[in-house]
Amino acid sequence: MKFPKKYLKLLLSTLLRPPTSVARTSLCVRLIHLFIQQHLIKVLFLASIIISLLFGQVVSAQTQNASVLVEQGIKDYDAGNFHNAIKYWQEALNQYKNNPSRAAVVNENLARAYQQIGENKEAIESLSAAIRDYGAVGNIQQVGRMKSELAQVYSNLGQPRKAIALLCGKLVEKSKISENQGSQEIKCTPESAEQIATKHNDKRGKIAALGILSEAYRLIGNYDQAIEYLHATQQVSPEYDFLVLNSLGNALRSRAQLHELQANSAKQAGIVSKEKEFTNKSAADYNQAREYFQNSIKLAHNQKQPLAEMRGLLNLIQLGSQTNETKVISDETFNNAHEDALKILKDLPDSPTKVYGAIDLAYLQRHSQGTSPFTYCQTQMVSSENEALNLLKSAVLTSNNLQDNRLQSYANGALGHFWECRKDSKQALKYTQTAIIAADKKLSAKDSLYLWEWQAGRILDQENRKEEAIAFYQRAFEILEDIRQDILTAERDVQFDFRDVVRPLYRTLARSRLDLLGVGAIADERRAKELSKVVNTIDALKLAELQNYFGNDCILSGLNPKPVGELLEDNSITFKNTGFLSSIILDGKTGILLQLPNQTTKFKWIEDSNQGGTSKIVSSDRLQKKITEFRSGLIKGEEEVNYDTTNAAQLYDWIIRPFAEDIKPETVKTLVFIQDGFLRTVPMAALYDNQQKKYLVETYAVATTPSLRLTTPKVRDRSTQKALILGLTQQATIDGKAFDALFSVPEEVGAVKSVFSNYTDLMDENFVPESFKQKLEKTTYPVVHIASHAQFGIIPEDTFIVTGKNQKLTISQLENSLRNLNSKLDSVELLALTACETAVGDDRSTLGLAGVALQVGVKSAIASLWSVTDASTAELVKTFYTNYRNARMSIAEALQKAQIRMINAKKLPPSEGINIKYDNPVYWAPMIAIGNWL
Repeated sequence: MKFPKKYLKLLLSTLLRPPTSVARTSLCVRLIHLFIQQHLIKVLFLASIIISLLFGQVVSAQTQNASVLVEQGIKDYDAGNFHNAIKYWQEALNQYKNNPSRAAVVNENLARAYQQIGENKEAIESLSAAIRDYGAVGNIQQVGRMKSELAQVYSNLGQPRKAIALLCGKLVEKSKISENQGSQEIKCTPESAEQIATKHNDKRGKIAALGILSEAYRLIGNYDQAIEYLHATQQVSPEYDFLVLNSLGNALRSRAQLHELQANSAKQAGIVSKEKEFTNKSAADYNQAREYFQNSIKLAHNQKQPLAEMRGLLNLIQLGSQTNETKVISDETFNNAHEDALKILKDLPDSPTKVYGAIDLAYLQRHSQGTSPFTYCQTQMVSSENEALNLLKSAVLTSNNLQDNRLQSYANGALGHFWECRKDSKQALKYTQTAIIAADKKLSAKDSLYLWEWQAGRILDQENRKEEAIAFYQRAFEILEDIRQDILTAERDVQFDFRDVVRPLYRTLARSRLDLLGVGAIADERRAKELSKVVNTIDALKLAELQNYFGNDCILSGLNPKPVGELLEDNSITFKNTGFLSSIILDGKTGILLQLPNQTTKFKWIEDSNQGGTSKIVSSDRLQKKITEFRSGLIKGEEEVNYDTTNAAQLYDWIIRPFAEDIKPETVKTLVFIQDGFLRTVPMAALYDNQQKKYLVETYAVATTPSLRLTTPKVRDRSTQKALILGLTQQATIDGKAFDALFSVPEEVGAVKSVFSNYTDLMDENFVPESFKQKLEKTTYPVVHIASHAQFGIIPEDTFIVTGKNQKLTISQLENSLRNLNSKLDSVELLALTACETAVGDDRSTLGLAGVALQVGVKSAIASLWSVTDASTAELVKTFYTNYRNARMSIAEALQKAQIRMINAKKLPPSEGINIKYDNPVYWAPMIAIGNWL
């Protein structure tokens, strides 16, 4: 039996319903577009189609009372009274407990109502119940459709992999697709939504499954596969082309953004051909996206689908704003689309699209800065101030009419930001607090709640209500920490704007607490608590940066749940004679925190002392310039007979000397640096104490780690270890970039062999990704030494090791080979990368270097910050490994002694056979110890 007309009306009334969980959908793509801007950049293809597909069977109501309840629910739903609809349907459901066919229909309607008010947890429960009930009565076609709708909810929640599991059962990993193949056809499992639709010749069900699949793949960054599924959808039926074309535009725009990022990475690496290639690909995708949006708008207009037309116009406008410099969209087209959108908006029925559209238009800029409109104050909006205010007020009114907490949160928060930027704190706080209350109801908009808490903190900061502001910042931080797992574990290449949203919040909180310590007299106990909170904030930022860079949570597999302060008080962990120096770079100044086991944390701003005894804060810009000069001087030191220690001494005075009394070498033997930003680009071992006429490494063993919580210091037996030694001596070309032959590699490899009698080596043509993987699968090698170019780019895709036959071992391949061992995950103790190259001018590449050991599953690494094409590397690694095999010496100490030996090159007798020029830090300084330093 078909649906009664009133059921059909309910289903069709939501035909073009936009996703009610847009903000959550954005979790896995671009955090800063959790809301307004990205709402229409990522319109979910099947959120609107899937409801129209649900034409399953239903029988007459079991009782007159239940039938009345169902019909009353339909009336309320149709009128936008979703809470009342839910109440009636819940009552009806209680009467259908023993009738799964009727219960299934009510459950699917309940799911839609829950989605309308942003209660996705309840929607999932209702859809799961519908799947169970339809399965019980053998309506497998409807089971498939319910799986598609459930997949849509998971996709909305930022869990596209769960969506793919329901829709297809198999995931196409992008890393397994070559650049030439693009996308890959895959056979879905029999119980998946896609296969159920195929088996039952359910054309609309198949469109639903393919459409949602495409969006899920776009969300995980596999744009080629997403586009392939959308083209497959077009082959099934052209009925919904106005929606398919809109989704194709979104996918093409996302891929264009990726190509822009790849072009920038190629530019940093100096690969002109690749830069040009990706720039051209980006332009082509942007142009194609424009055509898709324009065609979608035309079809929607002809088919009288105003909601779809509105979404297409807003997508086109946002594309024009994003690509203003390259004029993908002409000014005339942009202005016409803007005017059309304003006209359609006035006549739209109350809906999420109307709310989000009004906010989009209020904050629209002709030249987008690519960040959330709520994290900064726009200076060149398309709308006049009065027009923007009216649009935002209308968004608030519509959200109130819909009684949707999520919409009320965004609308009020957007209006609060409007007043924040106009310095009207009273109005700004009023609307921001309303946004917080709405977002906090049943945590219906938790993924935006942090945004409004942060906004409230900024408003209070403007009024100099510092402690109140900190309380709001802290809550925003805690919420963001709670949802960070979903936000930062998207595929690597879709993490564009982390620095624009997450990092500023964490740094704002840290700075506010640190500034508070400088105001008046602060009791020691209060100071200690505040510093402890600062440490936890900084540590969380560093963990988030690593997740963001690598794009997954593998690096957190060894995360210690204890806060840093508690770790340092844990006597079961070996921190004896070790000091930890953490840096935090803020606007205008940089701070250093010193932590010692079972002692109070010390903090100092980097300052410059003058002869009069007064101090002046060293600006972050000045520090960065000095760091750049220091690194440049080290790299160019090969050209000089005697190294100029001026910059090294200045940095020592700024960073180390203020803590001299706390880290006396009698008690502190090792310094572990947990660095921020550009400070990761230089080796601290080469800082120079002008008073003692010593490099830092001559006094302390030096190591670095991305986070203390990711490092578990532990000494293991090294006396019988095997080594896998890999090397490349030949010239190679990778992605258009030429890598010079490494003539000193044979000597380096020979040096390693002389220390490890039990070894396996793969050289030149024998060293390729497949042979590397095979060796690790057959034998456990606690030490893996790679003597070849290792490039660390500003994105992980440009991070790889050059192998024989002009091939490359990517970070993903390295990770898979080392993590998927048959033996214990920690079987590889030490990874050595002795010819690394980090991108100049971008600290993300050194972030990759700092996290590589942890990411690929090994405990420790030694790696070079830049490549030294000289026999000095062989000299250094031979001494290091000899020391390393001594169980009484830590990894940091082993490296320290090897570096000191080179520093003393001119003092050693000729019998040592060491070149006297090796005292220059260019030869010994770039090698650093990462991770477990013991």
